[in-house]
Amino acid sequence: MKGKLFLTTILLIISLFATAQRRQLQEARVILKGDKGYDRAEKLMTDLLKDSTHLGDKRIYDMWLLAVEKQYLQVNERMYKKEEVDTARFFEMTRRMFDIGTHLDSLDMKPDKKGRVNPEYRKENAQKLMQYRPNLFYGGTYHLRKGELDVAYDFFERYMDCDRQPLFTGYDLMTTDNRMGEAAYWATYSGYRKSDPVLTLRYAQLARRDTAKLDYTLQYTAEAWRALKDQEMYVETLREGFGRFPESAYFFPRLMDSYSAKGNYEQALAVAEEALATDSLNTLFMLAKSTMLLNLGRYKECLDYSKQLIAFDGLATEAFYNAGTACLNIALKMDSRKQKKQITKMYQKALPYMETYRKLAPQETQKWGEALYRIYFNLNMGKQFEEIDRMLKDIKH
Repeated sequence: MKGKLFLTTILLIISLFATAQRRQLQEARVILKGDKGYDRAEKLMTDLLKDSTHLGDKRIYDMWLLAVEKQYLQVNERMYKKEEVDTARFFEMTRRMFDIGTHLDSLDMKPDKKGRVNPEYRKENAQKLMQYRPNLFYGGTYHLRKGELDVAYDFFERYMDCDRQPLFTGYDLMTTDNRMGEAAYWATYSGYRKSDPVLTLRYAQLARRDTAKLDYTLQYTAEAWRALKDQEMYVETLREGFGRFPESAYFFPRLMDSYSAKGNYEQALAVAEEALATDSLNTLFMLAKSTMLLNLGRYKECLDYSKQLIAFDGLATEAFYNAGTACLNIALKMDSRKQKKQITKMYQKALPYMETYRKLAPQETQKWGEALYRIYFNLNMGKQFEEIDRMLKDIKH
């Protein structure tokens, strides 16, 4: 008797829940046939979904999607009339529609008891959402302008993710949508601005489709690899960037620094020569060659090339240092017993270069100070030597 009473109670509770569900669905239908209160219809559906027993009910998700769409269309109409609207809310409704639509599609594609799949909503919902999809992109740009990088990234990612969603099977968005590359670029940019190397790299390959911004995509990619301490990929990206954009102020100097830091001066010189092949009158490229010749110990070549550079650009500051240093190193390699006159001549050659460098770069005290100390000492320039000697002692103390 007690068992029957318990079963009766359970059945009664289930019946009451089913009645409540039908009542809320019916109320939502009535609201959606009118012209207001659509947010109320949405709340009725989200309240139903708080009960886990309703989570697999496609009708609730279908009604929820329609309730959000009705709100979206209302705001869209107000925007068309140039009335004041909550723009962030408008884009958020776009995002919500896609969340609901993709979830409904996953329920719609579940096989029945006989293993058959017969989607009821897919075709209509896909066609409908494709009309609204551009606003996922515009939602991203809206939040990007406001500096809301997390939200912007999410919008761009959802825009691209449509290609992966079964709901949009047959649209082949990766092939047919010319805006995919731009969405990927802005996602990459957002990841870079967030200082998140993983997010920066996630869509960087796809972002290459946006050829107008490829220079920047490669810069963000390089910075991401550097942040991840992947030196091989960092240099590889710099190499590619330099190959594509040799006159960029970003790739060339960093590529030179990367090779120089590891003492790969031959590779760095090869890069400088490659750069000069694209622009033989670029002072930066010429200076890089001069510096690498110095680093490689090719002092005579360095001196001759630095003189050419100085004749071309009298404000190429480091060229004076390279020329002066080349002279000093040539002197050091000479036999101090047999080549005294030649050594003195090299110090005399070095003097104007290093003094000019001092004038052009007064802050580089250590570099020109030590060089001039040697020059003044070897040329017996007592007054100048004493001044430099005092200065260097003051620096050490």
